[in-house]
Amino acid sequence: MQALTQRLNRICEEQPFTTSFFVRDLTTGAEAARAGDVVVPSASTRKTSILMHALAAVHAGRLDLKEPCTVEARLQKDVASGTYQHMTPGTVLPLRDAMVNMIITSDNVCTQLVLERLDREALNAWCRRIGMAGTTHRANIPPAGLAWDHPLEATATTTPADQARLLELMLRGAEDAEAAAVLGCSPELCRLGLDILSWQRLRNLIPSLLPASTKVAHKTGRDARGRSDAGIVYRDGRPLFILAAYADRVPEEMPDGLPGFATAYATVGRLARACWDGIGK
Repeated sequence: MQALTQRLNRICEEQPFTTSFFVRDLTTGAEAARAGDVVVPSASTRKTSILMHALAAVHAGRLDLKEPCTVEARLQKDVASGTYQHMTPGTVLPLRDAMVNMIITSDNVCTQLVLERLDREALNAWCRRIGMAGTTHRANIPPAGLAWDHPLEATATTTPADQARLLELMLRGAEDAEAAAVLGCSPELCRLGLDILSWQRLRNLIPSLLPASTKVAHKTGRDARGRSDAGIVYRDGRPLFILAAYADRVPEEMPDGLPGFATAYATVGRLARACWDGIGK
């Protein structure tokens, strides 16, 4: 892990923006981190915790996966991600499908459909209870027109270590009822959460340099300050490692004239590839 950590740090140091990460080898339990406990904008990586808190409400009987949700014009305003911003108002889908679209296309109409059935204070308390001390949910969707250098308090925040902890709790919970209870869920619902993450359609970060068939259960993030991804990478059907990586304060244009976001994508992809090459072999 020491050699891998050095390689990961070199990848981060090549860029003018700040990259933080947390990685856990799921074979040995070894960890590596770079500013892993430093709070950063969560962007849409926050949606994994929204998903699991909502599934905990399903387990408690407060929500029903079959509950019909109606797409309203008011929910489409100022939405910049997903597909339901373009759908006909009045479209109805079950809550389960809203949860799925919140994750796999990062749809912010569906995110609002889920969040309007939850309480934000309870969501933040749930995060604290399970050990995500650096994670705070604020508005249902990010305010429109955020500046490149917006303060952390302007949107939701998290840490790489927090996201890695949640993913590991989901893995444990999928196999053990006592572990699932930490999340307020059942093993079946933990497995559903992992399945939904594995259906992710946005694969230009962690999966981008891995073999095309690689299973990755993950949630990406995009905001005015950077790009991020947090997920579980599998090899031969078994979880190999968890990686949470955040590229922050990414400039609009790099010194070579290329877009900053493309370099951020490539940086996170290289971190994942380094882990793929360095773990479990």
